Amino acid sequence: MNKELELWKFIADRLNGGQAVMLLVVAESSGSSPGRQGYKMAVGSDGELCGSIGGGVMEVNLVNQSRSIIGAPAPLPATPQSGESVSAISEQVHRKNSRHASGMICSGKQTVIFKLLTPGDSKTVDSIVESLISRTPSLLKIAPNDFVQSPPTGNPPVDFQFEKLTETDFAYREKLGFKNDLYIVGGGHCALALSELMSKMDFHISIFDDRPELNTIEKNKFAHEIRIIDGYDKIGVSIPSGANIYVVVMTLGYRSDEIVIRQLMDKNFKYFGVLGSKAKMATLMKELRAEGFDEVKLTRIHTPIGLPINSHTPEEIAVSIAAEIIAVKNSE
Repeated sequence: MNKELELWKFIADRLNGGQAVMLLVVAESSGSSPGRQGYKMAVGSDGELCGSIGGGVMEVNLVNQSRSIIGAPAPLPATPQSGESVSAISEQVHRKNSRHASGMICSGKQTVIFKLLTPGDSKTVDSIVESLISRTPSLLKIAPNDFVQSPPTGNPPVDFQFEKLTETDFAYREKLGFKNDLYIVGGGHCALALSELMSKMDFHISIFDDRPELNTIEKNKFAHEIRIIDGYDKIGVSIPSGANIYVVVMTLGYRSDEIVIRQLMDKNFKYFGVLGSKAKMATLMKELRAEGFDEVKLTRIHTPIGLPINSHTPEEIAVSIAAEIIAVKNSE
């Protein structure tokens, strides 16, 4: 279960049990803030926690504030009356002697939304859980008097949007569900290890292979989609271009890698990496250059793939690839 689904199930279980939950959401962040936009945390009226908004003393303080709000022994109304909705934003500045100082000194800044959810919000939360399970995109809006889920808008929909209208009025919108797509072409041991590692992050994982009998395909319970194809000569049809598209090529051999590269060369990805030895990939790149392939497009290919950590085992290779993908994802 990914972290987002785990958090919303945590909230749903408590709301459906008649408890209140304080939802904390990082609406925006800058600098070296430990909590990035979209980080979430839930504080149950029973004191239990789920998720994180960045950790440290800042998180401890905001959790304590949440507990003080929902700690009253009397049950909260299922549907708050006008003026009873508890919703606020808190600016946290991670510098000493600053206004709104968080107690941290990492020089960043983040704005955190407090939103008290009561059993009256359970229908919306249940719908969010269902959407995440079915991988149906949806849009969450949080405002002082709003907590609603709706179909996503825009093409492509914006991942996050935050508007601070006044000191107390705001509007936060977030596209729920996976925000990144990882396509792994080749389903061997390295693909299995990479799938397991990336499944803990915000990536929808798809695997393609032309070997239906492959035991690592059978063992792979981490990918969200596994497709057995007749060959790689039409793989380009199945992998779209996009700013949130990440592609890793790790087929059985040199020639099948070449087929995939030729199919995907003209597409635009956030990340495009090919597994292979330095010598093998140098030979392949030389052949493609000799055929007149665009040099700019060739240089976009990460190969040899992964950060240079002298990795050998499939698990170590997966770590090096995941680290390189994360570095690219967070480069903006």
